[in-house]
Amino acid sequence: MNYSILTYGVYLPITVILTVWVAKTLFNNGRIFLVDIFHGNEELADSVNKLLIVGFYLINVGYAVFTLQIIGDIDSVQAVIEKLSLKVGAIILILGAMHFFNLFVFFRLRNRAKAEVAVH
Repeated sequence: MNYSILTYGVYLPITVILTVWVAKTLFNNGRIFLVDIFHGNEELADSVNKLLIVGFYLINVGYAVFTLQIIGDIDSVQAVIEKLSLKVGAIILILGAMHFFNLFVFFRLRNRAKAEVAVH
C-alpha cells in the first residue's frame, strides 16, 4: 500500500472542507460588519465580501497545495496519522490566524466608519 497517496487523499479533502467551512462562516457573518462599514450600502458590502472570500480561498488553497509535498518516507498508518496531524494542524492554525485577522480588519474599519459618522 502506498501510504503517501493515502495521506494526500485524506489531507486534500480535509483541507478543502475546512477552508470552505471557515470561508462560508466569514462570508455570512462578515456581511453585517461590511454593511455597517459602508454606511448601509449593501451592494458595495456584498461586492467587497465576495472579493474577500475569493482572496481567502486563493491564499488557503494555495498554501495547502504549496505544502502538499511530503518529505520523508511514510511506511505505516502511524506515520500517516503523524504527517496528517502536522499538515492539517498547520492549515487550522493558518485558518484561525486569517479569521482573527479578518475580525481585526472589520473592527478597525467599523470603528473608523463610526468615527466618520460622529464627525458629520
